[in-house]
Amino acid sequence: MATVVPVLNELFEEAYERAGLEMRTGYDIKSARRSLNIMTLEWQNRGLNLFTIEAGTIPLVAGTATYTMPADTIDLIEHQLRTGTGVSQLDAYIDRMSVSTYSQQGNKNSAGRPSQIYVQRNATDVQVTLWPVPDSAQTYTLAYYRLKGIDSIASDSGINAASTSVPPRFVPALVAGLAYYIAMKRPELANRVVPLKQEYEAQFLLAANEDQDRATLQVVPFRGAI
Repeated sequence: MATVVPVLNELFEEAYERAGLEMRTGYDIKSARRSLNIMTLEWQNRGLNLFTIEAGTIPLVAGTATYTMPADTIDLIEHQLRTGTGVSQLDAYIDRMSVSTYSQQGNKNSAGRPSQIYVQRNATDVQVTLWPVPDSAQTYTLAYYRLKGIDSIASDSGINAASTSVPPRFVPALVAGLAYYIAMKRPELANRVVPLKQEYEAQFLLAANEDQDRATLQVVPFRGAI
């Protein structure tokens, strides 16, 4: 049985009704679309969403250390140095280093087989710098898994929600969050903001808990102090 995903204008209407309003004007659609785009940016700050993971490769050039990732890249989560092709292909893990570690490298232009990578998350792009700088001894390829941004919603509110890169399992969280965002913008709905926020967090938690790796062993990086 196919998964049925309502078109965006139906999701907008549902969110407005949950907030205790009716969507009546073109501006209401524009306002809802703007809030939804902001909310998807918020989702990217909540952590790792599996549906935003994408694999890719970059052919490395001898003597070139820095490369720019695709425009919608948020961060790299895995990276390997690939040599060879076909049955002789070999992927070797390369360590990610901090800005402090990279800045303290005495000879940043040293050439050789890359063993470390520095990821620089700029305001408008993400760049990666390899050390040592790739040499000409053999052909190297950077293989990676990246966390990509969620596509924004186009001006056509009648497009299907699936085309916004949000999978059906996240639609309940999308509607609940949009209702909360709408209520925050209307002073007369102040009494609805807290319960709508609670429902939004509950729906997002359900979706996030379902959107997890099913591997037997999961290794999570430690962040913060003990």
